[in-house]
Amino acid sequence: MKKIFSLSVITLLFLTSCLFFSRKAESTPEPIPPTSTTAPDINFESGLMPEYQGIVQKLKDASLYTIEFVIADDLYHITGSEEVRYTNNEDVNLDEIQLRLFPNILGGNMTVKNVKVNGDDVTPTYKLNNSLLIVPLKDPLQPKKSLTLSMDFSVTVPQTVDMNYGVQAFYDNVLALAHAYPMIAVYDDEGWNSEIPPQSGDVTYADMSFFVVNVDAPKDVTVVISGREVNRQDNGVRQQITVEAGPVRDFYLAASPDYEVFTKEVDGITLRFYTHSDLQQGAKYALDVAARSLEVFGKRYAPYPYTELDFVSTPTYALGIEYPGMIAITEWIVDPDNSYLEATVAHEVGHQWFYNLVGNDQLDEPWLDESLTQFITLQYFTDEYGQAGNEGFRADLEGRWAYLDNSPIPVGMPVRDYSDAEYSGIVYGRGGLFFEVLRDEMGVEVFDNFIKEYTTDNAWGIATAEILRTEAEAHCKCDLSALFEAWIYP
Repeated sequence: MKKIFSLSVITLLFLTSCLFFSRKAESTPEPIPPTSTTAPDINFESGLMPEYQGIVQKLKDASLYTIEFVIADDLYHITGSEEVRYTNNEDVNLDEIQLRLFPNILGGNMTVKNVKVNGDDVTPTYKLNNSLLIVPLKDPLQPKKSLTLSMDFSVTVPQTVDMNYGVQAFYDNVLALAHAYPMIAVYDDEGWNSEIPPQSGDVTYADMSFFVVNVDAPKDVTVVISGREVNRQDNGVRQQITVEAGPVRDFYLAASPDYEVFTKEVDGITLRFYTHSDLQQGAKYALDVAARSLEVFGKRYAPYPYTELDFVSTPTYALGIEYPGMIAITEWIVDPDNSYLEATVAHEVGHQWFYNLVGNDQLDEPWLDESLTQFITLQYFTDEYGQAGNEGFRADLEGRWAYLDNSPIPVGMPVRDYSDAEYSGIVYGRGGLFFEVLRDEMGVEVFDNFIKEYTTDNAWGIATAEILRTEAEAHCKCDLSALFEAWIYP
């Protein structure tokens, strides 16, 4: 039986706690060097649904990462190497390449050595508390020209979840490894985008890229990795897994000796939930919600792009965190009777469209993914449960904003300009309601056609507030400046 929940002030991505946990580091043996693993010929099309396979050729100039992760037996020491084929897709020469080292601002530590450009040694510089690696170029990289960056790195993963909700942590026997490789920053009309992000929001802003990743890990852990597995072998005590992922905006990995997997197939897509065996009922319920969400969003916006969608339970302080083709769900809500579970799963599945398929600057314009995803979660509840579902989830959006006395704080500000309470109340509350107002202004049929075309027009790229407004006005043949001034613009 379907359930309708009245959700009072759901915290979706932003559930914080003052309870911190620290674990003493343990000595671990050196990881065994991986055996030789040769991936089959690269075939990113195989990880995409048939209607999307042509995008691989269209994105042939996207960055291609080849990464090796070696996870030590203690699960929180990582060594690795990275090679990136990078193409200058801008219309100006580039005299440097900037990469983000996110572990250095997520409570852990990342060091990099042996940095090379086209095989030649270079000496990088560091900024932003060593979270920005700047690689100088001997000769400027001209538009449409490519180079190869390579480097070795090591990461010590924090053993607490008190930084950015534990997106990168080893805690409760679970390794959550987000943003754990040197990531090329976005270059746009502002130049290289690099800043220390606020802890209350997402930390990345990324272009579409392709990944070929080999993970060497202890044999007794279950490793869950972004993308499609193409090779697996072991040497008795360790395992090597090779995956291909792309086009995606990020790469994520989770591992635990305690995981079991529960699987559901729907319309050519394999859904998996990795969690404890005693959470089987919650995992299966979550997969049912995910299947229904894929159907709703696929009809309303565009088909889901990948052949797989994985969920993992982690000890994150957030209820859910989105990654391309993978979603982390906090363990304590993996229960079919927990009123947070359905809304969290639907919301995070929605991010596969708005954050991943249609990208945006998550630091400067978070409403383009978070507010819109709140609105499409409302549409999920409406399509699944009718008016009662609409009213139940709409009460959450209204409750968030009411917590701030319905203050007309603009929805379209950067994360750094909000307090934590304002970010929840405005971006997750008022912002979700804005799209209802926009729909009423445009008319339901015109709005539905607009949001579908907005999705397909901007798929695999980066959208902005101006792109959304311009496309909306083109569909309704109306001037929306007053509406955007009242709701969005600072």
